[in-house]
Amino acid sequence: MPVRPVALSILDLSPVAAGSSGAISLRNSLDLARLADRLGFTRYWVAEHHNLPSIASSAPDIMIGQIAAATARIRVGSGGVMLPNHAPLMVAERFKVLEALFPGRIDLGLGRAPGTDPVTSYALRRRQDAGGDDDFLERFQELLLFESNAFPEGHPFRSVRAMPQDVPLPPIWLLGSSGYSAQLAAMVGAGFSFAHHFADHDAVAAMLSYRDRFKPSSARATPYAILACAAVCADSEAEAERLAATIDLNFVRRSRGEYLPLASPQEAAAYPYSPAERGLIARNRGRLFVGTKATVLERLRDLIAATKADEVMVTAMIYDHAARRRSYELLAEAFELRAVAENAVPAAAAPP
Repeated sequence: MPVRPVALSILDLSPVAAGSSGAISLRNSLDLARLADRLGFTRYWVAEHHNLPSIASSAPDIMIGQIAAATARIRVGSGGVMLPNHAPLMVAERFKVLEALFPGRIDLGLGRAPGTDPVTSYALRRRQDAGGDDDFLERFQELLLFESNAFPEGHPFRSVRAMPQDVPLPPIWLLGSSGYSAQLAAMVGAGFSFAHHFADHDAVAAMLSYRDRFKPSSARATPYAILACAAVCADSEAEAERLAATIDLNFVRRSRGEYLPLASPQEAAAYPYSPAERGLIARNRGRLFVGTKATVLERLRDLIAATKADEVMVTAMIYDHAARRRSYELLAEAFELRAVAENAVPAAAAPP
């Protein structure tokens, strides 16, 4: 039995596999996006991370343009642009350009974290004359003021226009792994995406709080919440477990501050884990969905119901690209997506 009707989407970090390269990872993302477009996924978001050998996705705005050009109907966006790293005016102009080129298909997802370590974060921001404090809210407000041309009289930015001026910003989404972003998204009337795949905060509490506190805005009349999660789906339970071993080792390494390219399932299976490390893996498995499409769907069903998610967005840090493609094919079957013919007319309005 399928889950209640929810949209299904992809969050792609362009994972780098051991023995491969960042260039190959980025081309794999283009290939996966084409597949997702054909399978009927709703949207394809790319992440922003820096100085991480395991992740090639460092420039989401560039990848969004490439993916949108290579696909026909799927919405393409950022999951997300890490606003502390960027001048709000630059974000506004880049996403207006994307919206002008691919009208009705672009999403602007914004995150509070820098997506990297403190030193790299400083290198990203040092020419912006920014302090070390959390200034996400100020940057976010500035972004909205550029869009609405609402700087007060006498403000130095009063006459500055984000170009192209006649193109609106695409829909704004706030990303988060705690209750703060949920409350902010509700307060400003934006869409919300919760990062269940790495959050310690309770997904149910955050997503229900967003829905309960939502205030309609000019951009969105009703709340819309995305549940972002990690999954490994395969044709058999044994194969899914084999593939998930890569994620287990990657998680243990990250807990030690090691951000190596993704290990093969064979390397991960042979790794000499300590009892403490096996405990870390067991705890992380609580938020990782592994198995056949029936198993993954059954586990997701309860969480979707509890969070009242409108959409599920899946990330899959799988070593082998062919296996990653297959994982998403099986998820598309589980959610009963309708495949789109390659010569079909692009959809004008996917879910918001």
